[in-house]
Amino acid sequence: MEQKRQMAETLAELAVQALLDEVNLTPKPGLVDQENNGAHHDLTLDLMHQSAESLRPVFAEIAEASYEREPSQSLREDIATIGRRGEQVMLSVTSGINTHKGAIWSLGLLVSAAAGDAELSDPVQVAERAGKITRFMDRYCPVTSTNGSKVKATYQVPGARGEAQLNFPHVCKVGMPFLQNAREKGISETNARLDTLLAIMSELDDTCILHRGGMEALETVKNGANQVLESGGTSTTAGRLSLMRLNQRMMERFVSPGGSADLLAAVLFLDALQKERSLKGGVAVGNVTF
Repeated sequence: MEQKRQMAETLAELAVQALLDEVNLTPKPGLVDQENNGAHHDLTLDLMHQSAESLRPVFAEIAEASYEREPSQSLREDIATIGRRGEQVMLSVTSGINTHKGAIWSLGLLVSAAAGDAELSDPVQVAERAGKITRFMDRYCPVTSTNGSKVKATYQVPGARGEAQLNFPHVCKVGMPFLQNAREKGISETNARLDTLLAIMSELDDTCILHRGGMEALETVKNGANQVLESGGTSTTAGRLSLMRLNQRMMERFVSPGGSADLLAAVLFLDALQKERSLKGGVAVGNVTF
């Protein structure tokens, strides 16, 4: 029981820290950061911090419920119930404002997958296990019309559910490799993470953007994110100028890449999980053996 509790606390800490690292990352186009509230009138940095911290017991409960359990329909339904309660916790803290609904979904699944097998440290394997959980049906999921469901139906895009069911491709095939490559090039951690966010934005059919601005806004964001990277990324003068132009275009359209931000948090969680478990296991990480 003590091992279960410790694992749950560790995974919850990693998940909350990933959310805090994402929101604190600055400057992000259209998103709340340490400089401004992005394309949001109802969100602030402090509110995002409070929301993230309120989810610590939620992620811990998901981890405990998933401890040493194989992916199954019962597991899927158990963590979904906890996740829905977590949404209510979040909304009570934010006075009804949706700050982290998407993150509860994505990080909740990854926490569940990591709790199910303490030996898993490889991000791809954790994501595959999370995807397996997602592909089971939640028979108790309320049938409601949400912004995300409307966008998925209108534009025929996968959305957060599809991303998870496909084993988080924008996390494992875009975000994680881009972050690692940036680090290997000697780019600062802040710029590496910013460039990783832009890499995700350049490829993701972000339902948050589609909801506010439609396909025209999504293409503007994708092209703008690509331009920043093609200009050399956020560590270069040209890249920073491109980032400023992208941010201006997004502010004018009042669009925010919330889906991309959630997936960046997932990248940061898996990155931290790999380091934490590799450190405990004495496994080589990069060129360093612990």
